[in-house]
Amino acid sequence: MALAMAMLTPALMLLAAVWGLYRKVDVWDALTAGAGEGLRVCLRIAPALICLLTAVSMLRASGALELLGGVLEPVLTAVGIPPETVGLLLVRPVSGSAALGVGAELMRTYGPDSLVGRTAAVMLGSTETTFYTVAVYFGAAGIARSRYAIPAALCGDLTGFLAASWAVRLLFGGG
Repeated sequence: MALAMAMLTPALMLLAAVWGLYRKVDVWDALTAGAGEGLRVCLRIAPALICLLTAVSMLRASGALELLGGVLEPVLTAVGIPPETVGLLLVRPVSGSAALGVGAELMRTYGPDSLVGRTAAVMLGSTETTFYTVAVYFGAAGIARSRYAIPAALCGDLTGFLAASWAVRLLFGGG
């Protein structure tokens, strides 16, 4: 089994190369163009990611996130959301990259198999970067006023956070 898993990535790369050659695509040019685009995306999102991660780190270091988590703990606990995930709840609608950083930090702190780690992982997959998505799609469509889209999307995020927490408790148990 381990050998099969170790060979999966090379086999997929070989399959992609053969398919590209069959379709008469210059595989090397496509590979280097994709890598270049990936680097451009990294450079484009790096400033926002650094700023958001710095802000979350400052909020955590100052005790503001713990204070907010303490204030919201009765409400979060009543609805089944671990209070430790308050940073993720705040950052996820704004930035997917920063949310991944916060989620990774939660998993590093509490462990990926803990209730908090599992809940964070499922929350990351169950919610959207609302403000980014609205900005991109509404901008592309030329819509100037979002009207009810943002409140509705934030309600969807809240539903995703609740469903993620409930699903983790249902499937894995937890206090």
